[in-house]
Amino acid sequence: MLHFPLLFSSEYCLFSMDQYCLPADSSNAYWLLLQVLSLIPLWHYLLLAAFILFSILYNFLELYFLQDLFSGFSGSPVLLSYNTSSSILNAVVSKCKILHGRYFATPWLCSPHLQTLFLNYFGRPPPLKYTKQLFSTADGETIALDWLSTSHVSGDVASEDESVPIVVVIPGLTSDSSSQYIKHLAYHTAKRGWKVVICNHRGFGGVSITSGFSYNAGWTEDIRAVVNYLHKEKSMAPLFVVGTSIGANILVKYLGEDGENIPVAGAVAVCSPWDLLIGDRYIRRRRVQKIYDKAIAFGLQDYAKLHQSHFSRNANWEGIEKSFTVRDFDDHATRVVAKYESVDTFYRRCSSSTYVQSVSVPLLCISALDDPICTTEAIPWDECKANKNIVLATVKHGGHLAFFEGITASHLWWVRAVNEFLGVLHSSNYMHVQEKVKTAEDGMVAELNNDQLTMWKKHM
Repeated sequence: MLHFPLLFSSEYCLFSMDQYCLPADSSNAYWLLLQVLSLIPLWHYLLLAAFILFSILYNFLELYFLQDLFSGFSGSPVLLSYNTSSSILNAVVSKCKILHGRYFATPWLCSPHLQTLFLNYFGRPPPLKYTKQLFSTADGETIALDWLSTSHVSGDVASEDESVPIVVVIPGLTSDSSSQYIKHLAYHTAKRGWKVVICNHRGFGGVSITSGFSYNAGWTEDIRAVVNYLHKEKSMAPLFVVGTSIGANILVKYLGEDGENIPVAGAVAVCSPWDLLIGDRYIRRRRVQKIYDKAIAFGLQDYAKLHQSHFSRNANWEGIEKSFTVRDFDDHATRVVAKYESVDTFYRRCSSSTYVQSVSVPLLCISALDDPICTTEAIPWDECKANKNIVLATVKHGGHLAFFEGITASHLWWVRAVNEFLGVLHSSNYMHVQEKVKTAEDGMVAELNNDQLTMWKKHM
């Protein structure tokens, strides 16, 4: 109980309490405040500290559990960007229920960072075993092609059907056929009856770099060589290509470079960085992005150490060892091996955004608006809308290559979306078919490969 008889006395007390009487010196105001605060129970302070810590973590991790809770976990819609006169949209995408539905993120992975980290460290991929094929390129490089077919995932030995579609997968930076998300895609694609081949980057898939050149974000020669090889060896099988992250950048650049003259029936680009220069600035901007930057740089260093003899001869090995960011590694290794004048020159010339307008095959692009690695600032929205062959699907949440769904987080939403899109495209009349052009060597006149087209339509 408080008493105020000496409130205005400057000689003795400012005010008195049952057990306290403090001198009126203003320097004792802090002591008075501490005495008052000491009367507050300790658990109140602990509760306040917990609330502050939760608020910091909630914002730092970009959690959205409360938003989902207040919305009744209704999920987020898939936003489609396209050319209004696109026949791909009307004939293919309009029949894809997943792309016209909603994405329901796993409740306990309600953050782009939790999604991305869970994918890389856990992922829960289904068990599978590839069949490895070694492919040699014109410059003497050895590429590991890891195959997966229906018989690998079902255990049944099926008769060989030359017309079964083949999906070629281009992994992301420092990823290969053993990566969690690649296994998810390969397994579920093979399970639906198609063949899958992972086109590993140079130096991945258990092989050494056997030439003087390693891969980079704009290196399209390997996927071009592999696709042309498959088209020649398995001419009755439609070829589809799926690129993920840096692999998506390589894919779009490849499609834009070759235009109509390409034996690819359709493609999907998932979580592409699009513009490497914008991506470089973004990943070095905020503290949480810098964590990813260092993690990726360390992964690149591990790749370099695995092929130290190659990088010691062709790059700045001392600089590679001191690289703490992706830009550092690209400056000391990537651009040196690829013979670019500067890092920015490498980023500009290898960005796929400048090739979007030249893509001539049906292409679905999938991105999460909260991707912590590939920023939405780099997405070429207008260029995608201007191209009748491209449909861009963006989702509010999903992280980088994650998009976990279900209470157990056992499935990736984008894997289902990719397989549905390719399945509908395969059963339509809108698959791209490469035309034979007149050449000086064989004097052939331009004609459509009708035998291949007829064979494909028999299985629609």
